Amino acid sequence: MDVLEWLLDSDPAARWQVMRDLLDAPAEVVEAERERVAQEGWGARLLGLQRPDGQWDGGEPEFSSPEAASWWHSLPADRRGTLFPEWTSTCWSLSLLREFGLPPRSAPAQRAVQLVAARCRWEHGGEPYFAGEVEPCINGRVVAVGSYFGEEVGPVVERLLGEQLPDGGWNCERENGSRRGSFHTTIEVLSGLLEYERANGGPPGVREARLRGQEFLLERRMRRRLSTGEVIDPEWDLFSFPTYWHYDVLRGLDLLRSAGAAPDPRVAEAVELVRAKADPDGRWPLENAHPGRLHFPIDGGEGMPSRWNTLRALRVLRWADSA
Repeated sequence: MDVLEWLLDSDPAARWQVMRDLLDAPAEVVEAERERVAQEGWGARLLGLQRPDGQWDGGEPEFSSPEAASWWHSLPADRRGTLFPEWTSTCWSLSLLREFGLPPRSAPAQRAVQLVAARCRWEHGGEPYFAGEVEPCINGRVVAVGSYFGEEVGPVVERLLGEQLPDGGWNCERENGSRRGSFHTTIEVLSGLLEYERANGGPPGVREARLRGQEFLLERRMRRRLSTGEVIDPEWDLFSFPTYWHYDVLRGLDLLRSAGAAPDPRVAEAVELVRAKADPDGRWPLENAHPGRLHFPIDGGEGMPSRWNTLRALRVLRWADSA
């Protein structure tokens, strides 16, 4: 079985993207396959796990004392996720449905999203889900999901525009004095702003902010310190799916591709890194499965060939080579 046949021998959530991004299938064929995401496979299964109160399982861990709970809440969101990773919460479930390409106007999607909008609140201060909370990494996710499913997230976007740092990035530690962008936070915000532009267009500053954020990644060649040229974090060279809040090189390149950016000489090193990771069969492995509880497996496991990484790597290489 060649690599494209292997990719097509999969779930509708991946198959429709293979048809669109690698095979240039007619739009009506792609959309027919995409409609199946709500009816069968991973998408339908994930929709079926939503509770009547709008939540999916997961969320905050249980604590043995108020002091422990207070300590956990004092940590930045990414640190909390490292200590108690639960990938089954409402936040990550909605994000995964978006990654699957669940048709946003379908009845199953709208039922799920309206339940969240009506009944779900953030732990931070009880804010309605699509009003966001205070951390830009979380708010970037809110904007991405809300824009995709047709929810009003304009006030969250305005907040994010006001939180962009002088270097073009974003950082959840800004409120604690940080003036340097974080790759993890920046990729979350860029994903949200791109989805918002697709759904709504302006305000005029959205595109400018997104392009400045993309430049933040490009100036650092997707992985290197601006000051020394050193690789910032070797884990960013390991590709995962789902990525959750984590940045990696493949995720960064796939965002640029999705945004329609012209391949830039500054991505050349990162592109070659992706190219070099293909196995002899032209497949890319799951290299960095972020630890935590999942609803159900969607790939073969760490170290095994990954349809999601292969799909994303092939479309990134197609984008880069088209230049």
